Amino acid sequence: MGQHIKEFRDGSFLEYDRGSFDDWCVYLTEPNGSRKPPRDIDYFSQIQELAGKYGAQAVYADYVAVYDLTGKRVDGHVFSAIAGASSKYGTDSLEVEKILSILYMAMISEEQKKYTRLGKRIKRLGIHKLLFEDATVREAANFMRGMGWRDIAHLCEERGF
Repeated sequence: MGQHIKEFRDGSFLEYDRGSFDDWCVYLTEPNGSRKPPRDIDYFSQIQELAGKYGAQAVYADYVAVYDLTGKRVDGHVFSAIAGASSKYGTDSLEVEKILSILYMAMISEEQKKYTRLGKRIKRLGIHKLLFEDATVREAANFMRGMGWRDIAHLCEERGF
């Protein structure tokens, strides 16, 4: 069993546990007990759907607000901010809260990687590519594979982050 971090109103929860190479793998456990690490492609698909419904700018602004609050450690105040931002999504509020919480925890994981030079910027670049650069979900989730950190950092800097 991992380190239980965040529980949602439907009984699902997020935790950190051992992954392929460290103890910072995010897992989502559903109320029925199924447990899996959310993949970029999964939550990028959800973000794309939400952007189609609520607008890319609005979804991105809420993500960036979480991004700006993200450090190297979990902070309960950030989950409160996520819940507040999610409330404006009406019937989609729980889905948005889960996605932003997963992204928050995933960005902390990126910040925790030993010798990281990119940290949380990796997630922001993928989301930016998805929402504003006409990338497909698959392209946005995978386009950085095999790239050197300097090339990725340059792409982030070009976009102002």
